[in-house]
Parts: sequence; C-alpha cells; structure tokens
Amino acid sequence: MRDTRNSRATKTKEDSDLPGVWVAYGKLLQHLRKRAALNQQALGEAIGYSLEQVASVEQGRRPAKEAFTVAADRVLAAGGVLEVLQADVDRAKLPQFFRNFALIEAEVLSRFSYDPLLVPGLLQTEAYARAVFGGHCPPFSEELIDQHAEARLSRQKLLTRDPLAELSFIIGEEALRDPVGDSELMRSQWQHLLRVGTLRNVEVQVMPAGQGFHPGKNGPFVTVQTKELRHLGYFESQGVGCVVGDPVEVSSFGLRYGKLRSQALNVEASARLIERLVGET
Repeated sequence: MRDTRNSRATKTKEDSDLPGVWVAYGKLLQHLRKRAALNQQALGEAIGYSLEQVASVEQGRRPAKEAFTVAADRVLAAGGVLEVLQADVDRAKLPQFFRNFALIEAEVLSRFSYDPLLVPGLLQTEAYARAVFGGHCPPFSEELIDQHAEARLSRQKLLTRDPLAELSFIIGEEALRDPVGDSELMRSQWQHLLRVGTLRNVEVQVMPAGQGFHPGKNGPFVTVQTKELRHLGYFESQGVGCVVGDPVEVSSFGLRYGKLRSQALNVEASARLIERLVGET
C-alpha cells in the first residue's frame, strides 16, 4: 500500500511540474480531435506521428514540435488556434531561470551581447547546442537535451523576424578555438557564424585572445532595448539568471559594452579570423 501511495505522490508531483502551456495545449488538442471524431491513433496516422506521441502531447507530458502543430492544425481544421500557442510551447522548453528574459528577448528592438566562453545561443548550430547541453552536470536526459536544443533554435527566429532587431555579438576568441565537439562540428559552427554575419541587422565581432584586462573579464552579459524603449540588462552563471532593470546598473552595462566594442576586432577583421579558423581544419 505504501508503494502505491508513493507512486501516486510521485505522479502528482511530476504532473504539477509540467509547464501550464503544455497542459493547456494538450487539452485544446484533445478537444479539437474529439470534435473531428478522430481517436488518437487516427490523428497520429494523419499527421505522421505515433499514438504514443499524440497521447503524450495531449497529456502535456511532451511539448508539440512545430511540424506536429502545423500538421494537426491542418488535419483538425483548427484555423490556426494551435499554431498561435507554438511560441509559448517552445519557450516552456527553456530552462526555467531563462524564461522571463526569453519573453523580453523575443520582442526587443536591439540586443547586444558579450560571450567570452561559448558561442552565444542565438548563433549556435544544432550540433553545437546539443553538445553544450550534452555536457551539462548533472547530466540531462536525451529528452531534455532535445527540448533545450529545440527551444534554443526556436529563439533564433529573432535573427530574421519582422521587424528586424539590431543585433550585436562580441565573442571571445577562446570561445571560438575551444572545441565543444569534433573538428567537423566546429568547422560547421564557424561557417554558420560567417553566414549569420552577412545579415544586415547582425554584427559579429571577436575579442582577440591576449587582449589583457578589459570590462568583459567579469563575465558574459546582455543589454537590450525593449519595444517600449526601456533598457535592460541580463547576465547568468551556473544556472542562475538575472534581469537588471535599475537605470544606473543598466547604464554601466552599456558603457562596458561600448568599451568592449572598441577593443574587439571590427566586423571585417573578425570575419577574416573566423575564415582562418575554417581554413585550418
């Protein structure tokens, strides 16, 4: 009897930890499916997913991928009601400490970041992102790695969304040279940086190694301007993130970023450095 009670308590705890938007999406999907007089097996066959996958999404235990949503919306003649939830479903895949900033980030007018140790998430390839999450301690499950990688790639819509946001990235040379994966993974990542750097709203600069002391030695940070013309800062470390709203502190972030921008290689020299890295592999 004790084991049964413990099992029920564990299940209740797991259910309470499910993101609310996944549960709401699942209930809406179930309602639309029943309205269309389809069982889970029939819906899965119609959209190319298994019965187990459909059931998991309806129970809120698994987030719907964009392809799932698009297909389900079409088959169920939902008129886009599932698709409007997709961004929120994707955002709930992110680590909890980052979700508040992700909401802000999605609608910013500008975003400037300094990343000394890793290629910034908005510029990562899928393989690089999966390697980063795969190295987490304590280890993530494969399912959690999938979810975090999908959410990171979904955030990258900011690079090309309309209206365009002004984006600036300063990346430490050490972050580019330190192998997160094998040589082919890194080569693909460098090539991706070169492609993204050609976007007219994106600037990629490299802070060269051996630069000596500079304002970025205190760690990575982000400054943004919101659509309400409010300036905010953000920084994180060891799985803890902090949004900074105090005008004095945000002003200091801006001053530091301006200094870093002047000390980093310019856009053209940065691209040449990355091209040399590609050529060396």
